[in-house]
Amino acid sequence: MERTHNCGQLRIKEDKKKVKLIGWAQRIRDHGGKKFIDLRDRYGITQIVFDPDVTENFEDVENFRREFVIYVEGTVRPRPEGTINEKHSTGKIEVLIDKFSVVNECEVLPFDIDEDHFKEVSEDLRLEFRYLDLRRKSMQDALIRRHKFISAMRNFFDKEDFIEVETPFLTKSTPEGARDLLVPSRKHDGSFYALPQSPQLFKQLLMVAGYEKYYQIVKCFRDEDSRKDRQLEFTQLDLEMSFIEFDEFRKLMEESLIHSIQVYGHKLSHKDFKVLTHKEALDKYGSDKPDLRIQGMELCEISDIAEKCSFSVFKGVVQRGGIVKGMKVDGGQEKISRKEVDRLIELCQENGAKGMAWMKVMDKGEIESSITKFFTKEELDEIKKRFKAESGDYLFFIADTRNTTNSVLDSLRRHIAKELGRVENKISFAWIVDFPLFQWSEEENRLDAEHSPFTMPNKEGVEFIEKNIKTNGDIEKYREELLKIKGDCYDLTMNGFEISSGALRIYKPKLQKTIFEIIKLSQEQIESQFGWFLKAYNYGAPYHRGLAFGLDRIVMLLEGAESIREVIPFPKNKVGYCPLTHSPSPVTELQLRELHIKLRNDKKDKN
Repeated sequence: MERTHNCGQLRIKEDKKKVKLIGWAQRIRDHGGKKFIDLRDRYGITQIVFDPDVTENFEDVENFRREFVIYVEGTVRPRPEGTINEKHSTGKIEVLIDKFSVVNECEVLPFDIDEDHFKEVSEDLRLEFRYLDLRRKSMQDALIRRHKFISAMRNFFDKEDFIEVETPFLTKSTPEGARDLLVPSRKHDGSFYALPQSPQLFKQLLMVAGYEKYYQIVKCFRDEDSRKDRQLEFTQLDLEMSFIEFDEFRKLMEESLIHSIQVYGHKLSHKDFKVLTHKEALDKYGSDKPDLRIQGMELCEISDIAEKCSFSVFKGVVQRGGIVKGMKVDGGQEKISRKEVDRLIELCQENGAKGMAWMKVMDKGEIESSITKFFTKEELDEIKKRFKAESGDYLFFIADTRNTTNSVLDSLRRHIAKELGRVENKISFAWIVDFPLFQWSEEENRLDAEHSPFTMPNKEGVEFIEKNIKTNGDIEKYREELLKIKGDCYDLTMNGFEISSGALRIYKPKLQKTIFEIIKLSQEQIESQFGWFLKAYNYGAPYHRGLAFGLDRIVMLLEGAESIREVIPFPKNKVGYCPLTHSPSPVTELQLRELHIKLRNDKKDKN
């Protein structure tokens, strides 16, 4: 039962050739007593013809259903005039079948796997029968392109003298921002391994070990809620380099993407990569992962004007430490009705704002709004000047805390741009640099790492910390100064999504220990969680930097998919459940006993 060709291989030059094919019956048609089947495999489709005058056991074809796997032997011939199908590479030929056999039958399909119908199928049903969903050409093409893209990345770094090194999956739980997925130990009662959120500490130890250039295509795990760009388990290209400065490192990372994205037919250059400071990104776009495909609609702050106006809502927010900020929609009045403005207000409220104010610039330059009576003519003129607003433009404003205002305006900007068709059809990258080293955690009443606790402060920051932070009292004393320190770290964004994050690592053990102390890790926590790691830095650690590319996210964007679930072979659904394997699932009492685990029945405990 060997095939001579695959189903995408035959051409008119094989006319009269005897061939053997195996594949799935995609479509079955009856024309004038003959049976026509589109036979499909991974490589394509070949039309095969069953003729009662030629085909042995022709009557058995009546029992065929879609997705039967069949083996056929026959002769290649040109298709009759008028029946050529230019959509398929094999569309000029067909195979007249002499004999056949059924390799395997197929039950009635739970849903139609034709490309024209699958969108009507629920995602959970598609995931339950993922092996059928994956038969669709669009899914197979996406996974093949994913393979080629990752292969191109791997080949690039191989040629750049990187070494691929595998790091452990069963490792130690450490605080890295998200919840760990834990694995109980059978041999160590009450102890747990953690599945890695990233190979962060091991790759840094590889630099200490002198490997200089490391990379790895690796599965990582985070116990966090699924979103369209996030899964419990994901794939990244993780890498680290010693003895390299950021500008050289950045160009090398850009070259890796320029090279690999050619798989998708895109010709990019270094000019397609912008560099923005963290402050500039937040000020202009309200986000540290701005979508630079959106032209115009940059944000503008008017807190100084709002503080002096008589509009109590704006004025009160500024006096409480918040900000007033807005965006202009060029020619928005022609595109956005008053009813749609009300919907935009609802959208802002759904994203955390208390409301949204608006202004319209009219034909003679005057501003129309229900709130203009609270502003002087001079204040309105200054607002119009700052936004460079002209007649026909809409101005939208949010007044709230800085974080909420930026977040809401970012969502509003993306929504309006999409609705008005103002998102350019291109790939847009942006490096975001100069992140603050620390952020203030209101919930925990302490300083926390903005990027990661392993990020090297910039030169001025290192000098300040080494000079001034000697005791826990100094941390509180210099809190405001610490919040102003920048880190030598960077994110790379693509079309408004973060696809990579990295930094120069702290390679001095004393400084690393001080950073841990600043974010309120106790001496016991430092020793128990990171003592093994810090020990290595006492043995001649080089300076090194790295990052990780989120491969699922990049492929999602290159495919134009709505979710990374469309580019992962066997993903979990929106709530982290696998309809295919029905996992997570209960385990036996014996398994639990062996792991020294007893389940708590909260309902029973409450009674």
